[in-house]
Amino acid sequence: MKPFNDVGEFFKSNLVVRILAFLFISFAFFLLGKHYSDGYEQLLFFTSKQNPTVLSVSLSPNLNRTYDIQSLVNNKTETQPFPDQTLVPSPTISSSPPPPPPSVPPPPPEIQRFGVVNENGTMAEDFEIGEMDPDYVVNWRNVSESEVEGSGGGGGSSSRVRVKKFVLCDESKREYIPCLDNAEAIQKLKSTEHGEKFERHCPENGKGLVCLVPPPKGYRTPIPWPRSRDEVWYNNVPHPRLVEDKGGQNWISIGKGKFKFPGGGTQFIHGADKYLDQISQLVPEITFGRHIRVALDVGCGVASFGAYLLSRDVLTLSIAPKDVHENQIQFALERGVPAMVAAFATRRLLYPSQAFDLIHCSRCRINWTRDDGILLLEVNRMLRAGGYFAWAAQPVYKHEEQLEEQWEEMFNLTTRLCWNLVKKGGYLAIWQKPLNNSCYVSREEGTKPPLCDPDDDPDSVWYVDLKACITRIPENGYGANVSTWPARLHNPPDRLQSIQMDAYISRNELFRAESKYWSEIILSYVRVFRWGKMRLRNVLDMRAGFGGFAAALIEHKLNCWVLNVVPTSGPNTLPVIYDRGLIGVMHDWCEPFDTYPRTYDLLHASGLFSVEQKRCNMSSIMLEMDRILRPGGRVYIRDSLSVMDELQEITKAMGWHAVLRDTSEGPHASYRILQCDKRLLKR
Repeated sequence: MKPFNDVGEFFKSNLVVRILAFLFISFAFFLLGKHYSDGYEQLLFFTSKQNPTVLSVSLSPNLNRTYDIQSLVNNKTETQPFPDQTLVPSPTISSSPPPPPPSVPPPPPEIQRFGVVNENGTMAEDFEIGEMDPDYVVNWRNVSESEVEGSGGGGGSSSRVRVKKFVLCDESKREYIPCLDNAEAIQKLKSTEHGEKFERHCPENGKGLVCLVPPPKGYRTPIPWPRSRDEVWYNNVPHPRLVEDKGGQNWISIGKGKFKFPGGGTQFIHGADKYLDQISQLVPEITFGRHIRVALDVGCGVASFGAYLLSRDVLTLSIAPKDVHENQIQFALERGVPAMVAAFATRRLLYPSQAFDLIHCSRCRINWTRDDGILLLEVNRMLRAGGYFAWAAQPVYKHEEQLEEQWEEMFNLTTRLCWNLVKKGGYLAIWQKPLNNSCYVSREEGTKPPLCDPDDDPDSVWYVDLKACITRIPENGYGANVSTWPARLHNPPDRLQSIQMDAYISRNELFRAESKYWSEIILSYVRVFRWGKMRLRNVLDMRAGFGGFAAALIEHKLNCWVLNVVPTSGPNTLPVIYDRGLIGVMHDWCEPFDTYPRTYDLLHASGLFSVEQKRCNMSSIMLEMDRILRPGGRVYIRDSLSVMDELQEITKAMGWHAVLRDTSEGPHASYRILQCDKRLLKR
C-alpha cells in the first residue's frame, strides 16, 4: 500500500470515506429506531437457571413498568416451555402485589354416552343403549280398516278382503306363540301323560292371528352382541320367575333394570367355561371347533352352555319346552344365542338324522328310559355317527339306591344301542355312537329296541310320531364322514347326492353355484345397504336351500347366526345344511313358527311368496313375520314382481316402512327386492 504523505491526503482516500459513511448511516438508523420505539412494549427476558421451579425476570428497558406475567404466559399460542409452574417475580423488579388468579372456567357438561365405546375410543364397562329411533316409533290408531275388492261377470264373481290397517292385539298376546298357546286345542287332548300339551296344536283355519302383537311396556332396543351374552333389558323380557327359581344356581340375577347372566347352570354353577374345559379333559377327542361344530343342548335353561360354546366355534341349538320355567328360550334369543321352543314328547323333533356332533343334557328332567327308551332313540336318530352324548345328572354321581337303579337302566339301554361309554367322571357320563351298523346286526335275536325298517325315512320329521327303533346308519357312510370345520362349510357333503330333487346338472355344481350366488349378493348388500354396520345378530332364512345365504354371512364375517328354514313344500335339504356346519329346521309357512315374539333382527325370504301363494295366505305369513321380528328389525324379500304389489299393501297395513328396489339385473328383471323396516307401534 502506498504511504500517506499528510493528513489531508489520508481523509481523501476511498477507504476512509467508505468507513465514515457506514458509521454515519448506522448511527442514523440507531437514532431513528430509538425514537420510534418509544411507547411500544420491550422484550421481557425470563430465566430459571438457578431454580427450575421459580421463574425470574431480567432487567430490560421496561425497568419502571409492571406486567401481568401469568396472563402473558397464558396468552401464548406457541408451545409453553413451563406448564403448570408458578411464576414468581424477581424482588428486584417490582414490589407491587401479584395479580389476582384468573377465574376457574366451569366444568364441561357431562358426556352422555350411547353404545359400548367411550369417549376415548375404548370399550366401556358400563354403557346405556339409546331409546328407539323416533323414526321407528309410531302412535298406532287402533282401528281396523278394510275394504272388499271384487269383480264379477258371466254369472260368477270373486272378491278378496283388502286390509288397509291391522289393529294391535290386546296385552295378553305379548308373548303369544299360536301353535303352543292354543288353550282350546290343549283342553281337547285325550292325554297329556307324555308331554302332548308341549307340542304343536295350531289354530284352525279362520282362528289364526289377525292382529299385530304389541311389545311390553318400556321395550328398548336390545343390547348388542357380545354384551348381550351377559345382560339384557328387564323390560324386554319382564319375567322374574327364573330368578326366583334358579337364582341360587348362578343362572340369572336382576340389577339396574337388567337381567344378568353369570354363565352358570344347575350342574356348572362355577361357569360354563370351566365346564367345557372339563368335557375336553375327560374326552380329548372332543375337539370343539373342529370335529365338534354343531351341538344340541336339551333343556337348556337360559342357554349359557351354547352361549359360551360360540367363542369356541361351536354352533349350538338350545331347545326347551314352554313349561313352568317360562320364557327360558326367550331369554336365550334376547341374549343372541340360537334357540327354539321344542319338546321331547310323542313326535320327532324337526331336525334331520345325523344332525348334531354333540348332544348335551344337563339336568334336563327327561326320563330317557321310559317306553323302551323311545326318547333316547330320538337322540340316537339326530346324533351323527361317531358323535357324543353328554349326560350330567344325579344318577351319574350320587349313590342313593333309587338313583343307582336309574343309572343301571340308562347303562343297559345305551349298551343295547351300541353306544360306548367313553368316560364317567365328576358329574358327567359321555357316550359315543358307533360309526356303522356292525354292532346292531351282531346283537342277539330279539334284542330291543330293534332296527328300524329299511324303508323308514329318518329325515321325515313334519308331524311324524316317534318310533321305538334304532335308526340305521347309511352303509355308504353318508353323514359320518364330514370334513372338519371350517372346510365343511364349503365342501359339498356326500348326503347332497341323496336329496330327492329335480336336478339336470351335477348336484355339486348346483351347490357351488348357490354358494357363489349368495356370496356375491351379500357382498353387494354390505357395500350398498351397509350390512356391516347393521345391528345384526339373530337371522332367519325362511327358504334356505343348501344354506348358501348363511354360509355367505360367515364368509363375509358378519357377526350373526342364521336359523335356516327348509319349507315342507320343497326338497328336504336339511341334512346338507347340517353337514355344512350350520343349523336349521323344517317348517310349513302356512302355519305359525315355534318361537317367541320379537326374537329376530333380520328375516330373509328369497322366492318364498311366489312358491307359497297358492298354498298359504300371504297376509298370515306376513303377520307371522311381524310377530317374530323385533321393532327396528329388517326384512329382505327377494321375489317375483308379480307378488310385490300385494306385499307392499300388507306392509303398509302393518305399519312397516317398505322400499321396492331393483336387483343387480336391472329395472327390466322379473325379480325385485322389497326392503322393510319394522317400527315400534304404540297405542
